[in-house]
Amino acid sequence: MDITILQAVLLGITYWLAVGNLPFVGLWSLQRPLVCGFIAGIILGDPVQGAVVGGAINLVYLGFMSAGGSMPADMGLAGVLGTTYAIAGGLDTATSLAIAVPIGILGTIVWYGRMTFDSIFVHMADNYIENGEYDKIWRANVLFPQMLCFAATVIPCALAAYFGASYIQGILDLLSGTILRIFQVIGGIMPALGIAITLMYIYKGEAKVFLFIGFILAVYSHLSLLTLGIIALLTAVVYVQVTEANAKTAVTVNDDEEDDDL
Repeated sequence: MDITILQAVLLGITYWLAVGNLPFVGLWSLQRPLVCGFIAGIILGDPVQGAVVGGAINLVYLGFMSAGGSMPADMGLAGVLGTTYAIAGGLDTATSLAIAVPIGILGTIVWYGRMTFDSIFVHMADNYIENGEYDKIWRANVLFPQMLCFAATVIPCALAAYFGASYIQGILDLLSGTILRIFQVIGGIMPALGIAITLMYIYKGEAKVFLFIGFILAVYSHLSLLTLGIIALLTAVVYVQVTEANAKTAVTVNDDEEDDDL
C-alpha cells in the first residue's frame, strides 16, 4: 500500500509523543511497541494488524532497561516503523521483527543526539537564573527541548515512513529466497530472546517461586490469560503488603532492643 504524506506526518507525531517525555504519554505507555504499533495501525487503516505486529515487536523488548539515561534501543521507533513497513509491504510477523530490531538500534542516534543538544538548554536556564528571569526557565526546561525533539523525531520518522514504505516491496523482492528466510528465522528467535532476558530478572531471590507457581497454574488450571493476570496482580499486592509489614515489624523489634540496651 502507498502511504500518504498526512499518514507519514501522523506516524512521525506518534513517534514524537512516544519519546518526548510528555505528561501521561511516552516512556511507560505510548513508547511500547504494542501501543505505538496499534496507533500506527489505526493511522494506516489496519489497527488489528498493527496490534499484532506491535505485540510481536514488544516481545523483543520485554527485558528492556534504560539505566542512567542510556538507551540500548529505541523501541518506539521500532514499533512505529516496524509496524508501518509490515502493513505497507504485507510482511509476516517474523520478517517485520527482523526489520524492526535494526531500526530500533538506529533510533538510538536520535536519542543521544537529543541528549547532547539538550545540554545547551541547561546553560540557558542557568543564565535565566543569574539574570533573575525566573519566569523564562520553562522555556529552557520545556519549550526548547520539545521543539528540538519534535524536529528530531517527526521529520526523520515521517520521511522514513513515506519513502521507505514505497521501497519495501522492492527490497523484499531483492532479498527473496534464502536471505529472506534467514531474516524470518532471526525474527522468530527475537521474541525468545526478549522473554529469556525477562526471565533472567525474574529468576532471582524470592521471585523465582512465583515463576514456578504461575507456570503450574497456567498449565493445569486452564484459566484465561485475563484471569491469570488478575491472580498475579493480587498475589503481587499481597506479597508487597506482607513484605512491608515484616519490615516494619523488624524495625520495631530493633528499636525496642536498642531501648532495652539503654
